[in-house]
Amino acid sequence: MSSASEDRAAVDGRDRDKEGRARNARPRDGLGRPLPYGEHGVARQPEGVVRRPEDSVTEAQTLLDAGKPFHAHEVFEDAWKSGPEEERGLWRGLAQLAVGLTHSARGNVTGGVRLLRRGAGAVEEWARSGARPQPYGMDLAGVVTWARELAAEVEREGVAVDAQARAPQLSSRTVGS
Repeated sequence: MSSASEDRAAVDGRDRDKEGRARNARPRDGLGRPLPYGEHGVARQPEGVVRRPEDSVTEAQTLLDAGKPFHAHEVFEDAWKSGPEEERGLWRGLAQLAVGLTHSARGNVTGGVRLLRRGAGAVEEWARSGARPQPYGMDLAGVVTWARELAAEVEREGVAVDAQARAPQLSSRTVGS
């Protein structure tokens, strides 16, 4: 049985994947911050997974609810890269929101505020472009409001937020409806 470190070769002092691409093999915490080699981290999201859009929303919400916005951003990024061209702005904006929450939880006020506002603008622009107002059951107006309110709070307070407590609700639907 091979470990992640055995699957990656160090070339020029950098971790590499099986194809030789640079990939940091260090374990990460729930907010995606690298931990020292050998420490126990949070399992990473697999990259390049093609999901149905509804499954992307569900998986991202589960990760957000667990306080793992960094991991949720990876789900949105997969949807952005694998989805139809006309939806890329939506998924990219959602990924920016998740990264904005990640930075806000890490205490990076400037980065968090910028990405929350940039993501809110991207999601809002996509919704205004004549696209569906509630794609895949998402409440885009509610998500944009959440992002702008959080950005204002982070900017005003200047302190890290609790990612789990401040996670957005992507859908106005309740579970099972």
